[in-house]
Amino acid sequence: MTQSSPNSASYRDAGVDIEAGDALVEAIKPAARATDRPGTMGGLGGFGALFDLKAAGFSDPVLVSCTDGVGTKLMIAIESGQHDTIGIDLVAMCVNDLVVQGAQPLFFLDYLATGKLAVPDAARVVRGIAQACKESDCALVGGETAEMPGMYAPGHYDLAGFSVGAAERSTLLPAGITAGDTLIALPSSGIHSNGYSLVREIVRRSGLAWDAPAPFEPESTLAEALLRPTALYVRTVMALHREGLLHGCAHITGGGLPGNLPRVLPQGLGVEIEAGSWPISPVFRWLAQTGNVTPEEMLRVFNNGVGMVLVTPEPERVLAKLGELGETGHVIGRVVASETPYALRGTPDFSA
Repeated sequence: MTQSSPNSASYRDAGVDIEAGDALVEAIKPAARATDRPGTMGGLGGFGALFDLKAAGFSDPVLVSCTDGVGTKLMIAIESGQHDTIGIDLVAMCVNDLVVQGAQPLFFLDYLATGKLAVPDAARVVRGIAQACKESDCALVGGETAEMPGMYAPGHYDLAGFSVGAAERSTLLPAGITAGDTLIALPSSGIHSNGYSLVREIVRRSGLAWDAPAPFEPESTLAEALLRPTALYVRTVMALHREGLLHGCAHITGGGLPGNLPRVLPQGLGVEIEAGSWPISPVFRWLAQTGNVTPEEMLRVFNNGVGMVLVTPEPERVLAKLGELGETGHVIGRVVASETPYALRGTPDFSA
């Protein structure tokens, strides 16, 4: 066996700890195994992940895929040292996009990149990913952890997610949207994962520390309140879709209502939204007032309390089903024949 000379270089000397990566894989295996669902084949550690669509119950499937991240919300997790829920955001931003196509999320992969791997923090992130996958009936089948010295500031990391879902060809959404359909909003859990560059600028102007009580939620610290994870809508939307109650739905992410609702509309149709028809979450009122943000900018950047919008020809049945599921819905407008894709009647009230 050849011995290294005192001056020989090693990967560890260059800043990459292979053993730390192996330790992370071992630490997260139980969480990943808990996300198994019909169709998964094998486990973590292979070069690729296999999925059996036939075993998952599909006969004429169309695959739907998406990828996303959580943006600068990561900076709050990093600066506050709270890493337990940011993985939930990562999954939600992907699977909520899949479900608006009528697709059941099947599997998820994550990418975590950092300068130096902190196994306990990374394990907390991945456990959050696994929790969200389980709540979305989606298997965590693999991922990649990249340790890249010199690319990231100490303690910093970045996340990306990739998910694949499937729908029977005949059940893809949107389909059948027509003038007269009703728009029903599902509440957001908070800011979700968009607009955090503006959020962080407003926090900077406020002078508040991350561990200070949140002015809009005094029982939580500011970091805890702003890190509240993105809501997962998969089970709710799929339950409604299986009963044939949806013509479409829109995940309200960056761009807010005006930027996302028109994406599901056929040519010649628009939406009319009634301001004041849904409750605006206290966090958005605080952001608007503390940052002196105009209502127009608030609507363009944030979800303002609406995380998902359902397009349905049967609003009464949808609201009743939501009640059965323990969920709340708000009728916020309707689809109309128009060459203007989005119209807001009135101005939302962001005052306290």
